[in-house]
Amino acid sequence: MSLYKNWEQSIEKATPANAQNMLEEYYAKEKDAYAMILDGKMEVISGKAAEIAEKLGLTADEFGAFADGINTSLETQVDVDALEADSDVELKIVWNELYKNMHKAKAEWLYTLPEWDGILTEEEKMTLLREYRQSCQAVSHKVGRNDPCPCGSGKKYKNCCMD
Repeated sequence: MSLYKNWEQSIEKATPANAQNMLEEYYAKEKDAYAMILDGKMEVISGKAAEIAEKLGLTADEFGAFADGINTSLETQVDVDALEADSDVELKIVWNELYKNMHKAKAEWLYTLPEWDGILTEEEKMTLLREYRQSCQAVSHKVGRNDPCPCGSGKKYKNCCMD
């Protein structure tokens, strides 16, 4: 069974209180792992999954969860469903995507890490945050009653094709 599936099952089988404790412990480890990655500017992390997990201070199963979380921020995604302890892994991190995805996940403990200052400037962070927020906004392409008619007649929509 894959590392990620093991992680999911251990959370599902735990009592609600134990599951909450497991998640809190994981989030603390995840924060430390990201701080290490950002501080070392590790754009590429490669090796066996178990070795990378140990290097980042995670258990093998926790690395499965970590890989699932960082997956959308990688140049080439990892198949987390096939990830085993002895799997060869290469994580090529795209910093801009990682920063935006941390906002998307509402992981304030990660996107506020001081180690980001060595990777992105304040201006870059604000630009990425603006891009992320714009991507979440709903945009309507509906023609309003008082808008010019899309047929090109020059009349208002309500007096032309809306009738």
